[in-house]
Amino acid sequence: MANTTAVYARIDTELKESAEGILSKLGISPSGAIQMLYSQIVLCGGMPFELRLPEKRPVAEAALTKAELDAELAKGTESLRSGKTYTADEVDALMKQHRA
Repeated sequence: MANTTAVYARIDTELKESAEGILSKLGISPSGAIQMLYSQIVLCGGMPFELRLPEKRPVAEAALTKAELDAELAKGTESLRSGKTYTADEVDALMKQHRA
């Protein structure tokens, strides 16, 4: 067996559970995922992905936690109450601006 050592990291509980759920569906253990990440760091000579701030994009419902979805729905409800609404043409124009 290869010489191994332990890696300890503290991460957000919800993030850990979400990631491990996905890894489980892929048939990958958390240790296996960390081994893969470290291997790619060595092969790439750095992080194996680009590190940058994400572009602001529309929120995908499936990617949200229940709390995040509730917060987004509350924003929409507040917009309606305050009279801040958009026509379909206005939404199309805003979406085109964000893609450009």
